[in-house]
Amino acid sequence: MKRLWWTVPVAAAGAAAVWRSRSARRPDRRADDRWLTVTVNLPAADVGAEGKLPPPLDDLAERIDVQIRPAPGDRGTELAARFKAFVPAASASVPARLAGQDPRQELRRALRDAKSLLEAAEVLRPDAPPTTRSTPGGKLVGVFTRRSGGEGVL
Repeated sequence: MKRLWWTVPVAAAGAAAVWRSRSARRPDRRADDRWLTVTVNLPAADVGAEGKLPPPLDDLAERIDVQIRPAPGDRGTELAARFKAFVPAASASVPARLAGQDPRQELRRALRDAKSLLEAAEVLRPDAPPTTRSTPGGKLVGVFTRRSGGEGVL
């Protein structure tokens, strides 16, 4: 009886692993079918004024789908975007992302810049190094900053 109790969790874990690996390889699941979303602290009428997209997203208008909807809890507007065309899973992998070759990085950056433009009327960027002399901690932060592709996400 004790062996039965030990085999049930092991068999369940094995079945779950097989199901996860098969569902990840299904052709109907795409790496780019997720919506990337930011919340803008403005009413929906101001975000999509006159049916036009904010400037950074306007440059990608032919390649992306955009949804503008009220944010939950009446806290502004959600601005969501995703690519229309299929993005290969290899280009969205960790090595591609670290090398700056993930196409979603461009979309993330455009969403962040659109939020900044809508809320503050400018995209804020650091214009000077935070310290005058290099420190080990500063070098480490510099490596991670370069690897994040300028989008703030590693």
